[in-house]
Amino acid sequence: MKILVAVKRVIDYNAKVRVKTDNTDVDLTNTKMAINPFCEIAVEEAVRLKESGTASETIAVSVGPKSCQEQIRTALALGMDRGIQIETEDSPESLSVAKLLAKVVAEEQPDLIIMGKQAIDSDNNQTGQMLAALSGIPQATFASEMKIEDGKAVVTREVDGGLQTVAIDLPAVVTTDLRLNEPRYASLPNIMKAKRKPLAVKTPDELGVEMKQHTKLLKVAPPAERQAGVMVNSIDELLEKLQSEAKVI
Repeated sequence: MKILVAVKRVIDYNAKVRVKTDNTDVDLTNTKMAINPFCEIAVEEAVRLKESGTASETIAVSVGPKSCQEQIRTALALGMDRGIQIETEDSPESLSVAKLLAKVVAEEQPDLIIMGKQAIDSDNNQTGQMLAALSGIPQATFASEMKIEDGKAVVTREVDGGLQTVAIDLPAVVTTDLRLNEPRYASLPNIMKAKRKPLAVKTPDELGVEMKQHTKLLKVAPPAERQAGVMVNSIDELLEKLQSEAKVI
């Protein structure tokens, strides 16, 4: 079994996000970057399947500028076998990413594609579903548990009403939720070994994909600062402020 895992370069979830002074975008100057946490869970799941003998090869693929090779190398240090970078400008749209990944899927013919359910920057929750549709294969999203049995992926999904278990034929796309596993840390020996693992670089032109932007970023603004609280002397005064100032009752 061959497993393909998509990883995205995002701001480290522990870092403080800053907005540019002209409100055109997020300021990435001297900002720590990392693998998207949901993608990290996808990497861990692929590595566990390889360690259990279920998978024979694992591939990490990322779409973005040369800097995203850092996150591919991190995935290789965590146990992935080889990497693929599709070199594009910053922040391609979800549909463009799905089209590029679909071309890689067609070339590599993986039995299973594992992705994070969403990225913590754009928060779109679209790429996995689009990839499954473009590739014409089944999908199971928001996976909190997964097993491979008799050529099928048995996936427990987290849905609004609780848990739902589905069995889908392989090849398929599975997107990970937080409770699927707990990612490991890369050891120093594995970080050194990752430098020697193969990493191929492709371009959208080589894959036959035309990059288009269907949306435009108009403005990025930080959240409003929290206002100081007000002390009240009685319940009547509290009710009056909630009614006349806060307008919540």
